[in-house]
Amino acid sequence: MKRPLDGLIVLEFCQYMAGPWAGLRLSDLGARVIKVERPVKGEACRQLATKNMIVDGDSLVFHTANRGKESYAANLKDPGDLAEVKQLIAKADVLTHNFRPGVMEKLGLDYDAAKALNPKLIYASVTGYGTEGPWRAKPGQDLLAQSMSGVLYVSGKNDAPPTPLGLAVADGICGVHLTQGILAALVRRGRTGQGALVEVSLLQSLIDLQFEALTTYLNDGGRAPQRSAVSAGHPYQGAPYGIYATSDGFLALAMGSLEKLGEVLQLDALQNYDGSTDAFTKADEIRRVLADHLQSQPTADVLEQLEAADVWCGRVMGYDELRAHPGYQALDVEQTVTRDGAPPVKTLRSPIRFNGERLFDPKAAPRVGAHNDAVRKEILDA
Repeated sequence: MKRPLDGLIVLEFCQYMAGPWAGLRLSDLGARVIKVERPVKGEACRQLATKNMIVDGDSLVFHTANRGKESYAANLKDPGDLAEVKQLIAKADVLTHNFRPGVMEKLGLDYDAAKALNPKLIYASVTGYGTEGPWRAKPGQDLLAQSMSGVLYVSGKNDAPPTPLGLAVADGICGVHLTQGILAALVRRGRTGQGALVEVSLLQSLIDLQFEALTTYLNDGGRAPQRSAVSAGHPYQGAPYGIYATSDGFLALAMGSLEKLGEVLQLDALQNYDGSTDAFTKADEIRRVLADHLQSQPTADVLEQLEAADVWCGRVMGYDELRAHPGYQALDVEQTVTRDGAPPVKTLRSPIRFNGERLFDPKAAPRVGAHNDAVRKEILDA
């Protein structure tokens, strides 16, 4: 299968997650992604252990974000290595980095310097909080960005403390935004021949992820979102929206008619509410009625009733139940990647299909400097 970005060269001066997340997606789409990293130790994420899991000397999280890439080891403070890197920049299509503001300038690899080497280059950077303002020098880390974005006050019940999302969500959405910007710049370059500077930040990506909630806040007199006292869900959605305990698990209810829900569950109490207004003004009162009823009902029985009536609902599943379900298996999301002499790593493939085909890449993350000779031969000396 010929992939859409086949033939493009991406130089990745990135560490940890947000920048490498974008590089991973570009690699899945066919680009040749070359990690430019320090000799011996490589980029910092190689030592960032997830649950202390190490595979062949590198952290499992590094394997997750860097499969399919190449590694070019270079000491950017060494004049000879830096000269070679500049030659690579002159032949690349895309450069990504997530150093703090000012670092690339000190190295002589800032946008203006790179543009002088390669006017058609797409130069893409990730920062924690932008390149201006009082936060510009703060460390760009996922939990810290979450803590400053307001997102900790939209999860959980109203008596819970600020609740972070249990994923690197800032890194993930920022990586998606970086990819979008790069792809748009490549399309523009195809029309005009011009390169571009693409900039994203963890904080703004997280703020943008909350566009629905923040738009409501901005147009509701600045009233803060109120989390439910009964069930966790969306603070700006009315009843029945939320997660409810059943006799043997948990059930999610999305938007829907209270009248219809009452009929299906044979809950006369729900007929006493005006769904157009009470769903919001009396949301927790309604949720308590549902919670009291559902806690004695088996999940499967409730799902059968609700799904037959086309009520939007779902079973709350953990990883074991998810992976065992035919719906998950039909997606074929898992793949195994390998590198010579190392144990295989189970991970996920790209979620994108192209012309009806799933995108798989069997190559694991590279060892430090594993492709120096190939890069010199195939790019620098070509």
